[in-house]
Amino acid sequence: MPKKSIKFFHGTELVELSNVGPSETILDYLRLRMHLTGTKEGCGEGDCGACTVAIGQLHEGKVAYQPVNSCIQLLGSLDGKELVTVEDLASPSGKLHPVQSAMVENHGSQCGFCTPGFIMSLFVLQQEGTNPDRNEINNALAGNLCRCTGYRPIIDAAKQVCNEPVIERPAALFALLEKNQDTFIGDETSFFASPSTQSALATLYHEHQDATLVAGATDVGLWITKQLRPLPKVIYLGAVKSLKNIAIEIADLVMGAGVTYAQALPHLDALHPDLGQVVRRIGSKQVRAVGTIGGNIANGSPIGDMPPMLIALSSQIELRSIEGKRSIALEDFYIEYGKQDLKPNEYLAQIRISLLQANQQFRAYKISKRFDQDISAIMAGFCFTIENDAIMNARCAFGGMAGTPMLAHKTQAALMGLSIKDETAWQQAAQLLAQDFTPMDDMRASAQYRLNTAKALLLKARAEIAGETNTRILQADSKGAPTHAQ
Repeated sequence: MPKKSIKFFHGTELVELSNVGPSETILDYLRLRMHLTGTKEGCGEGDCGACTVAIGQLHEGKVAYQPVNSCIQLLGSLDGKELVTVEDLASPSGKLHPVQSAMVENHGSQCGFCTPGFIMSLFVLQQEGTNPDRNEINNALAGNLCRCTGYRPIIDAAKQVCNEPVIERPAALFALLEKNQDTFIGDETSFFASPSTQSALATLYHEHQDATLVAGATDVGLWITKQLRPLPKVIYLGAVKSLKNIAIEIADLVMGAGVTYAQALPHLDALHPDLGQVVRRIGSKQVRAVGTIGGNIANGSPIGDMPPMLIALSSQIELRSIEGKRSIALEDFYIEYGKQDLKPNEYLAQIRISLLQANQQFRAYKISKRFDQDISAIMAGFCFTIENDAIMNARCAFGGMAGTPMLAHKTQAALMGLSIKDETAWQQAAQLLAQDFTPMDDMRASAQYRLNTAKALLLKARAEIAGETNTRILQADSKGAPTHAQ
């Protein structure tokens, strides 16, 4: 029988809750139930970082922490974990935690609204014990916004505190928490459920096909906070361990759909640095800690960052249900805007990414108005099989150019047989992107900008692969697109 409550540690106190609303957030629990108002509510969508808390889990015998935006994280996701908030850092006698002391000593706060979130992000960074450099500090703080203090004193505080000894948390406490057990809180009309196996997940989803599947909640969380959408039935996927598996199988990198961006990053970076660079720009550290590769795929957004890269790499996905499983090419998963090849009781279980061969070259580019925490205006992934400088196979995938992530079929056909060094022929092939796509105008970019930029990125990929490292303008065909190849 599934258990009817969740258990987690808040600091060192064991908390057990049997009244957990399906869409209740950690932030609402802290502020409304517990009246712990140190954790602030800012944007309500996981951008500003004012609501940042630390979530601890056992990893190789030690407690490892991740920063999380509590405004969009479900309370039920805390089961089996440790929650640390800004109120938990100082000692009972009132002595400040080293992170808090460093912020005071370096004048890292003015109005103070954002300060608790910064302190929690710095707490996680300090707990990592890696003595980070300036770039690593900036990356850790990219998900925290400050409007009045400025970032220099906060970064100075990070430099100071990350040189101090780490205060290790008691890992033995986790032995008091249940392991590998299904959770079901509620009734048949409204519930929060957390299956622990894929078999239990498939059965539950078959019985409740109107339920909402939630992994990292970085998108679903906004349905709750911004759209005020009622979600009476929630099936949380975070406790299904097999959805978090990562392995190399022959010529493929295989990832469960529940693998987070943070977990996937080193593996994707090893496959190709461009993959790692794009993943580092997806959201913030708080978003990457919980957002999943599978969630980005299953969401079906035409501007999702992962699908164009994975399509270019000939990725396959595995869909499962109580009836069994089936595999399809990722590009075939997307039918039209808002519609995927997914039966009512199916869920995405696994992604299989082809490893690059010796004669293949890959490039990926994300174009957005901001470097960090921004939605793509256009996303491009290219994979070319090259023999004797000639293109033997081309896969050019784009996001932001149509209602779904898509391959540029006519452009790919025109590239076949071309020399990687024949810039003129590539410029002619790039013109066919106008036949492959009819992009739209929206607040992120105009249709013409998107088309010009897509052409420029294709030519940029060619120039980089051909070894033309000098900075020069690549003539796409008209004005306005960022056409420089670095």
